[in-house]
Amino acid sequence: MTELKSGFPKNFLWGGATAANQVEGAYDLDGKGLSTADMVKFVPKSERGNDFSLDVTKKEIDAILAGEVDARFPKRDGIDFYHHYKEDIALFAEMGFKTFRLSLNWARIFPNGDDTTPNEKGLAFYDSVFDELLKYGIEPLVTLSHYETPLNLTLKYNGWADRRVIGFFTHYAETVFKRYQNKVKYWLTFNEINVISLSPYTGGGVLVENAENPLQLSYQAAHHQFLASALATKLCHEIIPNSQVGCMLARMATYPATNNPDDVLKAQHENQMNLFFTDVHARGTYPTFMNRFFAENNIVIKKETGDDEILKEHTVDFISFSYYMSLSATVKPEGDRTAGNFMGGVKNEYLETSDWGWQIDPKGLRFTLNDLYTRYNLPLFIVENGLGAYDTVEDDGSIHDDYRIDYLRKHIEQMKEAIKDGVDLMGYTSWGPIDLISASTSEMSKRYGFIYVDQDDEGNGTLKRSKKDSFNWYKKVIASNGEDLA
Repeated sequence: MTELKSGFPKNFLWGGATAANQVEGAYDLDGKGLSTADMVKFVPKSERGNDFSLDVTKKEIDAILAGEVDARFPKRDGIDFYHHYKEDIALFAEMGFKTFRLSLNWARIFPNGDDTTPNEKGLAFYDSVFDELLKYGIEPLVTLSHYETPLNLTLKYNGWADRRVIGFFTHYAETVFKRYQNKVKYWLTFNEINVISLSPYTGGGVLVENAENPLQLSYQAAHHQFLASALATKLCHEIIPNSQVGCMLARMATYPATNNPDDVLKAQHENQMNLFFTDVHARGTYPTFMNRFFAENNIVIKKETGDDEILKEHTVDFISFSYYMSLSATVKPEGDRTAGNFMGGVKNEYLETSDWGWQIDPKGLRFTLNDLYTRYNLPLFIVENGLGAYDTVEDDGSIHDDYRIDYLRKHIEQMKEAIKDGVDLMGYTSWGPIDLISASTSEMSKRYGFIYVDQDDEGNGTLKRSKKDSFNWYKKVIASNGEDLA
């Protein structure tokens, strides 16, 4: 009789995840170049309409560079991890982290993106961060590109729309693989790679405002990222023989809003368009269902000889993904809509929502894990999951975030169920173990962390770090390897 897996594996990688552009700050120190994230201004919630876009135009960039825009750019400052990393990592170690997911800021290492020689001060900073993590026995999980393209590549080449950027990226990847080969063995290539089809500027530094066919530009840029990811995977395996390289998807499973076959087909289409990106990474080929989408949207992917072979020969070792919510789809135009990170859907009457309108669906995580594992039969890694919420600091300095504990508890319970179902799950890094700048809204008040950072949406505060109730709860979860969730 086959023995049923009853809990998390002994070597399960518990931890937390951040992105350079949301925590580091120091945007103009030690030779760092400007990145696309440095051009994203803060827009108060009261001024964000239904047409709020995460994309930035060339005209806006020119005005910002000319000093003609009176605005805050929160991702330039982050939470000053650049100067607080030792303190922050000590807190992660106190919680018992087995791994810490962070990203390298490409423009900190190659300020213009197309430089021949890297910036030594940038490389040295990450050396120090990795040394600090390894001092506590914390494995670094490193993302090469997390919503940051060197701004020069956008202005000079229109980012990933230009095939030449593949070469600049592989030069960057080879540089860091060689530099950190004895410190980092877990790597991710592109964060939430599907976002390039939803926000080309965010996902690939691509400006689409003057494009005849924005979708053509976005999917051509995605093709270049697929190639760059495959080539980086090849390089990593050659330079770091024991390394593991994963792709990363923003996964929001879509349910049909009703059992109307039209809704079922629409939901299937939405899921296919999402999973297209992991299909290429894991299977090494473009799925046939994309042929019709490309034809109906006048998209022709320009390939060169050998592209298909590169994708086929250098697939990923594991699949990582973010999971915050599920979506619902219907062919009916009416109905309440719900918010989401880069995408939304029809309101699901069976689910509660967060302060930002994101639908909370723990069982959807179990569904997602089973769905992905059945589809690819590769190890899975949840590298983002968490609750953005308003936190209140009490008079005595305590922060009681039972709502966050409840959210995480219910998702971890479903992870355990998926493992019982037979899913091979490598690890879990909650999003934002420390409060950081929001990717989608550049807010500070949208807090995810176990650690509170004293800073508001306007950048005011002492940056003092303090523990929330969830800090000790997560510490207990890790110490018990997911058994004690009370």
